[in-house]
Amino acid sequence: MTREQFRPPDHENDHFLLTTVVGSYPKPTWLHRARELYEDEHSEFDDEEFQEAKDDASRLITREHERAGVDVLVDGEMRRNEMTEYFAERISGYEFNGPVKVWGHNYFNKPSVVDEVGYDEEWLVSEYEFTADVASGPVKVPITGPYTLARCTADVPDDVRLGLHVCYGDYSRIYPEILQFPVDEFDVELCNGDYEQLDVFTEPPFTKDLGLGVVDAHDANVEPVQEIKRNIKRGLEVVPPERLTVSPDCGLKLLPREVAYEKMANLVTAAREVEAELDSGAVDIGAPQVTAD
Repeated sequence: MTREQFRPPDHENDHFLLTTVVGSYPKPTWLHRARELYEDEHSEFDDEEFQEAKDDASRLITREHERAGVDVLVDGEMRRNEMTEYFAERISGYEFNGPVKVWGHNYFNKPSVVDEVGYDEEWLVSEYEFTADVASGPVKVPITGPYTLARCTADVPDDVRLGLHVCYGDYSRIYPEILQFPVDEFDVELCNGDYEQLDVFTEPPFTKDLGLGVVDAHDANVEPVQEIKRNIKRGLEVVPPERLTVSPDCGLKLLPREVAYEKMANLVTAAREVEAELDSGAVDIGAPQVTAD
């Protein structure tokens, strides 16, 4: 699947910067309440009612991303309590070790592998199909990576585009080796660190598509469009525009929902304005023109 297949038919600019959300997004307050009722042994809130609540939230957030103008849509992981727990609960061979603090006042129940892992339950295909039925454009389904889950295997159809999101840490320890990974795009968190590690991806030249975080997922201040445009242009130092995807640094679920939406709306506006500047020749492309082997 080529990036050009994601271009909307009514796209106004010649250049096209793909926009997307990394994965998670703030849940509606009523969905948190629905989960509390479902997990309360004294409540009569049943499986069917909880499934309806998750379906409704998935529709709501998918359409919220559409309203913001995002090109590749995701339901914001409305069905998932936490990115690691959700998978570990469905994959045999894990046990849970209790709550671990991850950011601010947020915790998750940390799993560890204690036996050979495996699964016999389908859940991602139905998640994809539901979102695709709701959305008017292309969709994606985030999958917590094998490093985080310790082991994961899958057969991937030829018409599926794979991206790998890698957030935080010293990227020089995995670059350029990651260029050998069988994925189409690497999505990296650099906005939070003011792009101090951007040069890591310039030597040797970056041969994959680059997904670049251009708004900070841990800052409740909404970046203005002009700031996001400057961040997008940093990505053009690494790859040409036809290989650049712009997104938040990471999942937005810990932000207030109105803040997350404004960040995404400004991100899309900034991308469209940079495209127009590229069309007019007002932006210099500093990335070397290279292709993957």
